[in-house]
Amino acid sequence: MIYHLLSMTLAFMIDRLIGDPPHWPHPVRWMGSFISFLEKHLNKGEQRRQKGVLMLVAVLLVAGGISLLLITLSYFIHPIVGVMVEAIIISTTIACRSLKEAGVSVYEPLHAGDMPEARLKLSYIVGRDTDQLNEADITRGAIETVAENTSDGVTAPLFWALLFGGVGAMMYRAINTCDSMVGYQNDRYGEFGWASAKLDDVVNWLPARLTSWLMVWSYPEGDYSKKQVWSIVRRDAKKHPSPNSGWCEAAVAAQLGIELGGLNTYKGLVSHRAKMGDSLKEKKAADILLANKIMQRSSLLFLLALWIGGLLYELARSWGESGSFI
Repeated sequence: MIYHLLSMTLAFMIDRLIGDPPHWPHPVRWMGSFISFLEKHLNKGEQRRQKGVLMLVAVLLVAGGISLLLITLSYFIHPIVGVMVEAIIISTTIACRSLKEAGVSVYEPLHAGDMPEARLKLSYIVGRDTDQLNEADITRGAIETVAENTSDGVTAPLFWALLFGGVGAMMYRAINTCDSMVGYQNDRYGEFGWASAKLDDVVNWLPARLTSWLMVWSYPEGDYSKKQVWSIVRRDAKKHPSPNSGWCEAAVAAQLGIELGGLNTYKGLVSHRAKMGDSLKEKKAADILLANKIMQRSSLLFLLALWIGGLLYELARSWGESGSFI
């Protein structure tokens, strides 16, 4: 457990300093290529749900097996080598710096009044149509991306890293990548991506709620009391079509006193997303930076909470082994 905590902390620091350089080799890109290969060959004919399960198991075995082998060999060499290798592996599964940069990339042209550039930058991080969006809608898209991915991209992999080290973080990332690529409710992926979508919901269930609660305490400058903010979160989180994403989005909306959700279009098709938060003020570009602040603070609080939980577990285990409870 202590090695896991040290590896997680070092991984968090690596991500904050380096992030994900676009031209560096990255396990998630390799997983994406493997998933695409399997989807191309399996997602056809009958029994697509069973084939989707087979794809998911294959990806998990490869991702988990390779990371387990690398980590085991590195710890066999020396514990310091093991911690460093495990930290590097975990760092590839978290994206705190990338999330911040994504938000800033939209904020800068939007703040400068360059709407075409702001719409273009937003189109890189969302799936909705952006060519007709105004400042409020561009802001909303960026904030929703940062909020939703705080759990998926930062705290959930750290949570599973605490429990199962780098192997747990990498297997979580494999599940999340499968879901992001095939977990759609449409004719092509509805059956094939069923297992990926369901398992992603399961592994994100607790991290999303813990992250949401920490978000409430990560931003003291809000218009509501903490009790009021949490009341809004509980009121609105379940409105989201995802059982998990709404928790972080509702927390950010309540903290900033803005309304998220509403009308989106995807390739011209209109989609109505449930609204979250209370519209106390008009959404402005500066709110993107505030959402980034909430994301970073809650991620750091989450890491601290994992340290507390991990140390308490180690203390209880050592007491139990020494017979102190007898």
